[in-house]
Amino acid sequence: MIPPIASNFVAGETATEALDHVEELNARGVKGILNLLGEHYEDRAEADEDADAYIDLAEGLERRDLDGCISVKPSQIGLEVSDQAFEENLARIVDAADCFVWVDMEDHDTVDVTLDAFERHARETGGEVGVCVQANLRRTGETLERLADCPGKVRLVKGAYEPPVDIAYREKSKVDEMYRTHLTYMFEHFEDGIAVGSHDPAMIDLAKELHEEHGTPFEVQMLTGVRESAQFELAEEYEVYQYIPYGTKWFSYFYRRIRERKANALFALRAVVS
Repeated sequence: MIPPIASNFVAGETATEALDHVEELNARGVKGILNLLGEHYEDRAEADEDADAYIDLAEGLERRDLDGCISVKPSQIGLEVSDQAFEENLARIVDAADCFVWVDMEDHDTVDVTLDAFERHARETGGEVGVCVQANLRRTGETLERLADCPGKVRLVKGAYEPPVDIAYREKSKVDEMYRTHLTYMFEHFEDGIAVGSHDPAMIDLAKELHEEHGTPFEVQMLTGVRESAQFELAEEYEVYQYIPYGTKWFSYFYRRIRERKANALFALRAVVS
């Protein structure tokens, strides 16, 4: 059973609970991005099992006629087993899912294989796949230039990981600056497929201004349990998705984020209090 403090941020332990959560969100104008908790599998059987679970999850969205999609982590579907295991399982998911498929970005040393897989599937499916990029990485400007003409969607986040300082920015003010720079580039050079992955009101306001200036379509993505009243308000005018983690591995999910960045724990506590 998930304790109250964790249940604010996790939709439940089962796929049925997660799908029920999407249905409740849809009734209030918000769409869902479902993520089965689990990552860093070194056993192929575990990776295959979660890939199967994602296919079943996509079928559940279609069967219940829900407005949502799925988001997978490369290390969850085989990347730490081998590049081939990851690529095979991602291909199975993309081929079987009758919904949009997001590929999350993880550690800095997995960026290239993740981008290669995304770009291949995005072009093959005509844009039915998305990828996450992190503003704190120094290489992200070049990444966005590469992806500007690629179909699919790109989710821009500030970055929850802490890569080595020689390849990433650490200061919050610098990360914020780069987020604004990258978001501006996306609105100027992307024709579609911009996802603003942020709870920062300033960044969301910037996206609104850039949309008014350039007309580029965009969506806002926020986490379950964080600024939910703002999500519902935004959904009255803009496309809003809630990123919905679920599953029995909820403890590992929170522990890893607290271990990665102390600011994450403080952020979660502030969200509960507010």
